[in-house]
Amino acid sequence: MKKILTVIFSVLILCLSSSSVLAETVVFNWKTLKYHKPSCQWAQKCTVNCTKVDKKEAIKHGGKPCKVCGG
Repeated sequence: MKKILTVIFSVLILCLSSSSVLAETVVFNWKTLKYHKPSCQWAQKCTVNCTKVDKKEAIKHGGKPCKVCGG
């Protein structure tokens, strides 16, 4: 029984640590190709060319991290 619980716990940890579960949302500026953390001052000022996307999606489209917040 103890072995089964250990296996179940291990599988649960692996599932929670997978990147699909912990996807990071960023604010991506489609004009400058910079991505920001949602709390970044520049993300909050951007209203026209910015959308919230997954960080992997922003990088896929050529996005670079913000120099202020690090994306």
